[in-house]
Amino acid sequence: MAAAREEGARAGQLPDLTLTFGLSSFPVTSPGAFSLRSDGMTMRTVGVMQAIPSRAARRAERTLANAQIDAAQADRVATAQTVQERIADAWIDVWATQKQRTLLAELRDESDLAVQIAQARLRGGEGSATDALATRAEAATLDNRLEANNADLAAAQAGLQRWLGQGVPDLAEAPDFGQLPVTATRLERDIDRQAPMQAWQAREQVAQAALDQARAAKHPDWNVSVDYGRRAPYLSDMVTVQVGVSLPLFTRNRQDRGISAKRAQLDAVQADHADARRAQREAVARALASWQGWNRQIQRYKETLLPLDRDRAKAALAGYRGGGSLQPWLDARRDEIELRLTYADALAARARLWASLAYLLPTSETTP
Repeated sequence: MAAAREEGARAGQLPDLTLTFGLSSFPVTSPGAFSLRSDGMTMRTVGVMQAIPSRAARRAERTLANAQIDAAQADRVATAQTVQERIADAWIDVWATQKQRTLLAELRDESDLAVQIAQARLRGGEGSATDALATRAEAATLDNRLEANNADLAAAQAGLQRWLGQGVPDLAEAPDFGQLPVTATRLERDIDRQAPMQAWQAREQVAQAALDQARAAKHPDWNVSVDYGRRAPYLSDMVTVQVGVSLPLFTRNRQDRGISAKRAQLDAVQADHADARRAQREAVARALASWQGWNRQIQRYKETLLPLDRDRAKAALAGYRGGGSLQPWLDARRDEIELRLTYADALAARARLWASLAYLLPTSETTP
């Protein structure tokens, strides 16, 4: 960004002066060949020359520089929004892993209770050693899952620390991932303001400015030079002033080809912009549909599936305590663990989609 601003300040300025040295009217044939004193017209000259590009060329150069500043600013905004989303993703990884641990840890007490019931039945002569071993194995399996979760949590915290550059603090309360900070209608409408699209308008401006600059090459450039000529001591010194102008008369294979090339580049940028807009609109529609689908699934998990599996496990353990078989509880417990892990994955998937949608527009605009 700083480089583009510096280039913008430089654009449109006149070129540096050119300092010239030379000899004028220097004889090269007899009489007096190659002598500085044989001819009174011989002069040692020193001068300056100033090139003056056409006003159209300087205006086009300033316009191009300003367009490049806008492009750099757009890239900066897009990068900032992308970084925000990456930080959110890393935060979600930590949050989802902690959520998974909470869901698994809630089953630890029931595992201990099942072990106690199996041992009590074995001591009372009603149970079997097989049941006692099976309950202990089930408890150990749960402990292994919790240990794996600890490793996942450490990895997720390392990922978040990469972005924060410091120790990972305690997580704040999670936002409501079931509600977007910007309406779906606005996301579908303001495609060009979204992070992946920020730079496209500026790229078109740069291409248009480059085309204008190529067209300006058909305008003549000027130059002015002043030379001071020193002659022999007994003769007067002289000053020469010259004005030159370029003559862009034969433009077919020069300027016209440059204009055609820049016009083709502009057309290509506009076509790519239109294609990117269609792709972004599709991506937003897909993300919104997936996020809304996860909302419905998570609601079903919370209202139906998780309570049913919890009741099934409780009923199976109560049946075992009353003298029934242990196998229904083992089956119910394994199904419940898998269901809770699947539920945690669903929460993480919805949260990541939420982040991908919430940070599409500049932060100041993410309001309903």
